[in-house]
Amino acid sequence: MTIYEKLSKIQQKLKAPKGQYNSFGGYKYRSAEDILEAVKPICAEFETVLILTDSVVQVGDRIYVKAEAELANFSGEDSITVSAFAREPEDKKGMDSSQITGTASSYARKYALNGLFNIDDTKDADTDEYQKQTRRSASSGSKKVNATQVQQIKDLVAVKGADEIELYTRYGVGDFSQLTREDGRKLYNELKSM
Repeated sequence: MTIYEKLSKIQQKLKAPKGQYNSFGGYKYRSAEDILEAVKPICAEFETVLILTDSVVQVGDRIYVKAEAELANFSGEDSITVSAFAREPEDKKGMDSSQITGTASSYARKYALNGLFNIDDTKDADTDEYQKQTRRSASSGSKKVNATQVQQIKDLVAVKGADEIELYTRYGVGDFSQLTREDGRKLYNELKSM
């Protein structure tokens, strides 16, 4: 089999359940470790090896962690590589630089694995959770959090050691200033209860 045929078989066979639970957010998610645990025996079955590597890349004045997930034949002749990037925050109170880089690395690796193995982390449009999120977004209107509320959320994220990148993903925003007031209140209350 070619490496592409093997990858197709691995993608079909792979089941990577969401094995982690976020108690303050009340949702399940999968980590890079969950994916790796599920895929390692399947890779061995199809005589392939999975190699994960990270590099640090500067784009403008920002630092990104670039993760590469490479699937290669045991023979080493053929391989497929998928990359993903995660940006390190400029400042994350309560974390030293190695922790910041580690968080960005985990995030980038997860999404490189998602890309390679065709794992979709978005909510399915026919699920109750997706419908509730859609209704909540529609009913909350376009009013956004103000600068004071953004700073309060950022301060709590730092104090509680929450994963800022994961929160952006969960709330579907690129920055806390894009939160609706309702989502901002919800996030603030969740962080306070941690």
